[in-house]
Amino acid sequence: MIGIFGGTFDPIHNGHLRTALDVYEALALDELRFIPLGRAVHRDQPQTPAATRLAMLQAAIGGQAGFTVDERELNLSRPSYSVHTLQSLRAELGNEVPLCLLMGRDAFLGFADWRQPEKILQLAHLVVMDRPGHGLPVAGALHDLMQGRVTREVSDLRGAPGGYILFQPVTRLDISSSDIRARLAQGRSVRWLVPETVRVILQAGSAAA
Repeated sequence: MIGIFGGTFDPIHNGHLRTALDVYEALALDELRFIPLGRAVHRDQPQTPAATRLAMLQAAIGGQAGFTVDERELNLSRPSYSVHTLQSLRAELGNEVPLCLLMGRDAFLGFADWRQPEKILQLAHLVVMDRPGHGLPVAGALHDLMQGRVTREVSDLRGAPGGYILFQPVTRLDISSSDIRARLAQGRSVRWLVPETVRVILQAGSAAA
């Protein structure tokens, strides 16, 4: 079973890494792929060049068994849509291996507005990094998408390539990439907000600027 964790990672920080590790261990994933996006659709475009974001991500996960970086979205000339990324992964991995698309609560609450959400659920499971039942809709498009799909059993995810929604509690660290960028712009330290390997890259870039 493979986890998919996408984002701008501008920069990758300890909040990303701790939640990813929580999911990796709780679901006993065989692999967790970090997929940095190239061009954003539902958010501001990354401020840091793709090559630098990639270097930070590779530095951050180095040495962690099961964590890998997938560069496929960085090489696109068009915006990154999750449904296209999952279709690309399916073309490589086949239709049987379970795929788990990781997302936070805020992303999940907007999931019904994503491109082809029903297709995404055919291609993968959703793993929502949040408490079960916390602040979920009682009507509307997302509520309809959830019907018959929510499970508490990891075995359900292992038994199908996609289609289930599981809510996974994770460690919450109040860290944001935007705050890290602001601290750097102000000449402040970001030590212990990011891995030391990432801090070195960030501080070097800040000094060069």
